[in-house]
Amino acid sequence: MTPAGKAPVPRERIAQGFTLVEDVVYVGLGVLLAGAALVLLASLVLFFGRGLLAGTVSGNIIGVPEPFVLVALIASVRRVLVLSPELTKVVELGGAQFQNAMIELGVLTAMTLALVGCLVMLRKRHPGAVAERA
Repeated sequence: MTPAGKAPVPRERIAQGFTLVEDVVYVGLGVLLAGAALVLLASLVLFFGRGLLAGTVSGNIIGVPEPFVLVALIASVRRVLVLSPELTKVVELGGAQFQNAMIELGVLTAMTLALVGCLVMLRKRHPGAVAERA
């Protein structure tokens, strides 16, 4: 710093240069990611359309759905376990934060019950669809 309290001009220019480079990199990566997503979406639509017209689309898109349901169930239970100890802090804050935490806890509880119901129905309807134990 100079005695007047202002940063030296070269240092400012270097900082602005790095900021500009960072912005260009972020925009470039965003454009690449969006382009890749569009290409994948277009190829999926073409693949599905060709299969639909040819009549080769299988009714079983996901081979064994149980692992996906289990992962979702584990994620919802984990979030409930993380949210529960935080409730004491949220109660002290009160107001909208407490209401939002209660809504989140209610939605997570309903989602957990729905996922357990899905697992039960999967096992009853398709006993062979259960993932093999390693």
